[in-house]
Amino acid sequence: MAAAAAPSKPLALKVPLTVKELAEKIYVSPGELIKHLLGMRVLATINQLLTEEPVEKLLKIYGYQYERMQTLEEKIEAGHEEEDSSKLKPRPPVVTFMGHVDHGKTSLLDAIRQTRVVEGEAGGITQHIGAYRVMLPKGTIAFLDTPGHEAFTAMRARGANVTDIVVLVVAADDGIMPQTEEALDHAKAAEATIVVALNKMDKPSANPERVKKQLMEHGLMSEEWGGKTIVVPVSAKTGAGIDQLLEAILLEAEVLELKADSTRTARGVVLEGKLTKGGGPVAHVMVQNGTLRVGDAVVSGTVWGKVRAMLDARGHRLEEAGPSTPVELLGLGGVPKAGDTFLTAPDERQAREIATARQEKFRESKEPVRRAVTLEEFHQQMEAGKLKSLNLILKADVQGSAEALRGSLEKLPTDRASLKFLHVAVGAVNESDILLAEASSAVVIGFNVQMTPEAEVLAKEERVDVRLYRIIYEAVNDITAALEGLLEPKLIEQSLGRAKVLQVFRVTKVGAVAGCQVIKGKILRNAHARVWRGQEKLHQGKVDTLKRFKDDVKEVTEGIQCGLSVSGFNDYQPDDVIEAFEVQQIAQKL
Repeated sequence: MAAAAAPSKPLALKVPLTVKELAEKIYVSPGELIKHLLGMRVLATINQLLTEEPVEKLLKIYGYQYERMQTLEEKIEAGHEEEDSSKLKPRPPVVTFMGHVDHGKTSLLDAIRQTRVVEGEAGGITQHIGAYRVMLPKGTIAFLDTPGHEAFTAMRARGANVTDIVVLVVAADDGIMPQTEEALDHAKAAEATIVVALNKMDKPSANPERVKKQLMEHGLMSEEWGGKTIVVPVSAKTGAGIDQLLEAILLEAEVLELKADSTRTARGVVLEGKLTKGGGPVAHVMVQNGTLRVGDAVVSGTVWGKVRAMLDARGHRLEEAGPSTPVELLGLGGVPKAGDTFLTAPDERQAREIATARQEKFRESKEPVRRAVTLEEFHQQMEAGKLKSLNLILKADVQGSAEALRGSLEKLPTDRASLKFLHVAVGAVNESDILLAEASSAVVIGFNVQMTPEAEVLAKEERVDVRLYRIIYEAVNDITAALEGLLEPKLIEQSLGRAKVLQVFRVTKVGAVAGCQVIKGKILRNAHARVWRGQEKLHQGKVDTLKRFKDDVKEVTEGIQCGLSVSGFNDYQPDDVIEAFEVQQIAQKL
């Protein structure tokens, strides 16, 4: 047997790999590795796939130190992250319009499009991309035509920060409405630069001074009043002020110093993906860095393809698209999701390899990626230096309750972490609140309100922590406990399934393995388990080994036979029942 060498030699490996492949890498026989694995209570065959943990242990025995080999995707991503500052050039800003439903977002966008995009062009514009560019004497602006702040936040929740500047459209006669407040809070949470467009200035009832006062109350002080927010009076109906609005956007873009390198391979974000009758899968994308060319191999999410054609907002074919350019892309093998990033691979083979690796990863982890944070986790992440403030979204039955609860929470002594209120409003907890919480790692606090059915489903899917209270001090106590790291999670047990022991096998160096049949539900590897003999509970542990014939499996369903062992237990007898269950942490509801 090989003696452990000192110091350890680093060995880069792509895991998972088979016992045979590992044996070849370190020049030992597969049989020798299988013996060591048995000593680790791992039953393996020569073609068994090994995960990182056993690989690391085996390498240590032979004097090697395991290093994870960089995947092809990681290599390409690392190449993208290396910026050459000498090649960075200014890029056009990407702008999103937000505001209350009937304050004129669409008519304002249409007015900009008609007066600036299609001057002198017969037949107008075929608006089939959710974005378009406006060329001005002083620069170019890319506009995103999103349906509202929910779409904006949903994309941000998927990790796509596309927008540089948000234009908040407020009707000069109506002023700030609940939906305006919501849009404003979503824009602030994204830390986007905000320009205010005071629309409907042609109406006799327009009162811009009243709106500026309302804006000030929401933390947006206009430049005229000594603040930093540009407020532009406009009229989508007459076209007045549109030039000034576009100039204001370019001015803010100048301050932001937006730059990109057009010489490198392209990467960007999918704005929308759909399946068309004639063209197959179509993706509307925004190029953020580099230049995308016809013929490039592209990967987005788990789909890949070769760019067959690119069209701009007018339906004209393009050969290439630089930074901040929205295009319609044809040639992908499937429909990508809105908010997914796309990147260019060196060739089609490598694009396929990246997409396949992502598909496997997606299949392996059925758990969704958690972006939100729970009250239980907050202190832990704060101690690790990951979080410095607890983001809260507060919904209450009446304005008075919302202010009282906010006031009580703001008085909490918070030396090491601050409380940040992203959105405070009256009404039920809705989908928009959950999206904002997911995108901003926030906790939702509801006082004397319920959740809408849609919000309940979305919160469960995205694992957003929603707390509903009826008494103010209980909400204050929970937040205090979260800040101090003292909040006890509420645990609930959920039964997965039961298996009946039919036969007992003795395996050298492993101990007893129970040959079972699943009689109800399913058994999962690593699930919590209890061993019952009649009415007596003999032992509680975890499902250590789960096999079908000689293969390791993740789950076995009702009616199927399997071999399993529970950690720390060897005394199985026929007719014993093994019960598998999981323990879930749930939001405390009163």
